Amino acid sequence: MMSARFITFEGGEGSGKSTQIRRLAARLQERGRDVLITREPGGTPEAEAIRGLLVSGDVARWTARSEALLNYAAREQHLEQVIRPALVSGRTVLCDRFMDSTRAYQGYAGGCEPGFIDALERAVVGPTRPDLTLVFDLDPAIGLARAKSRGDHQAEDRYERKGLAFHGKLREGFLDILRKDPKRCRLVDASQDIDAVAEDVWSIVEAAG
Repeated sequence: MMSARFITFEGGEGSGKSTQIRRLAARLQERGRDVLITREPGGTPEAEAIRGLLVSGDVARWTARSEALLNYAAREQHLEQVIRPALVSGRTVLCDRFMDSTRAYQGYAGGCEPGFIDALERAVVGPTRPDLTLVFDLDPAIGLARAKSRGDHQAEDRYERKGLAFHGKLREGFLDILRKDPKRCRLVDASQDIDAVAEDVWSIVEAAG
């Protein structure tokens, strides 16, 4: 079995990350791994409160810099209170979004300067970088249609309402992150059916050891 213990799931809206993170967790648990599923922004009560500020309300309520700062405030709490203690105790951490989402959403799509995000990443993430990142790639038009159909997520639709052009930049951002860090990042074709995606995810995870 693979040696990676901190695995992050990245991608645009409606790409199926949440479904696949649960399926991977179940498969790892069947093989004796102690697995923690968490998410960003979120993972602690304080970070979940910040999440509410980011994912709801008017699309123009924050600048990209403000969003980056809010995300990193939540990430600091998440790392200190949840992720690092779990890793120290030997658990496998599966995180739905992490540092690459800030770079893609606020940087590539939002226009926040890369150096600003670099500085936040160095200060907050430091050496606690993912061992493996799965980038779920999907045509943004399809992803937005999927996301819109999720009735239970309607209150968290601020980014979905930013429009197709924003999400096109977002997709290119994730693909560029993948190209720049091929040792850590792996592409997942999220246009396939759920079972096929799950098998691809498992193959990548098995091969990562």
